[in-house]
Amino acid sequence: MATVSGDDVVSLHDAPTRPMNMIEAINDALDIMLERDPDVVIMGEDVGYFGGVFRATAGLQDKYGKTRVFDTPISECGIIGVAVGMGAYGLRPVPEIQFADYIYPGLDQLISEAARLRYRSAGEFIAPMTVRTPFGGGIFGGQTHSQSPEALFTHVSGIKTVIPSTPHDAKGLLISAIEDNDPVIFFEPKRIYNGPFDGYYDKPTRPWKDHPDARVPEGYYSIPLGKARTVREGQALTVLVYGTMVHVAEAVCREKGVDAEIIDLRTLVPLDIEAVEKSVEKTGRCLVIHEATRTSGFGAELSALVQERCFYHLEAPVERVTGFDTPYPHSLEWAYFPGPIRIGEAIDKLLGA
Repeated sequence: MATVSGDDVVSLHDAPTRPMNMIEAINDALDIMLERDPDVVIMGEDVGYFGGVFRATAGLQDKYGKTRVFDTPISECGIIGVAVGMGAYGLRPVPEIQFADYIYPGLDQLISEAARLRYRSAGEFIAPMTVRTPFGGGIFGGQTHSQSPEALFTHVSGIKTVIPSTPHDAKGLLISAIEDNDPVIFFEPKRIYNGPFDGYYDKPTRPWKDHPDARVPEGYYSIPLGKARTVREGQALTVLVYGTMVHVAEAVCREKGVDAEIIDLRTLVPLDIEAVEKSVEKTGRCLVIHEATRTSGFGAELSALVQERCFYHLEAPVERVTGFDTPYPHSLEWAYFPGPIRIGEAIDKLLGA
């Protein structure tokens, strides 16, 4: 792991760690960046006095004041639009959209303004903003609190898309996102906000604080955007995955005894295509898993890239296990998720080809 530069030179191998869930890790990253950079501001619905609907910004307004951490009206278009202007002015805004399902009114500001500002101004202005938002299911939130719209943003040139799967990565990636000079959509998988990181149905096999993924270095560190993480090495097949599905895939492969190589993409744009190619060329088989709907999901892009770049190494067609092409089902949430049955069937099909 890289050494932190600047005044905080410390090897992360030697840095003290403490257990954090993802909410605590995100809060810690925001706290660090507010302290380090006076241009960082946090804004959104209920992020100030209340500390956010999931408590990710708890205590930050008390510590840094109402001009650095402040509440906004219920207007996603306004939140994103103001953040674009702040970024062009020289600030580093971190707007929170309370649920990813609410981000659609701000799409025009994100796509037409934030994503294009650097290019259309010939580099005179930038939009160094990080839009944090919880996404995906896991809390029985129904159709308006559970969507996974990441593919929409990967289609837009000029926007980076980040999805952590562990508290350790959430902290390091969020710090990198805030320091980046381009707009970043930072999706936070709320199903694992508070742990655990084992099992399929949030029934842990051990307390989340004992899980290695919950050990987070104290102080400042960053994880570069565009670098995937090898969760486990293997020879039988490659599993490309991100967010909550990292833990589901790991549990399925462990219980089936499959020698799978699991690649946590961490950032969809920029994509670590070198890590993908290297793994698929080694294993010859590829499984893509994501929670979002199947048609035009990011798994389709991954499948196309693997076919284009690794065709002569493939021993079987690329398989996808995804959410269904239906409105998000409230009462059938666990059936909607890619789970052990569907993932297991895909693995058996790949290994039998």
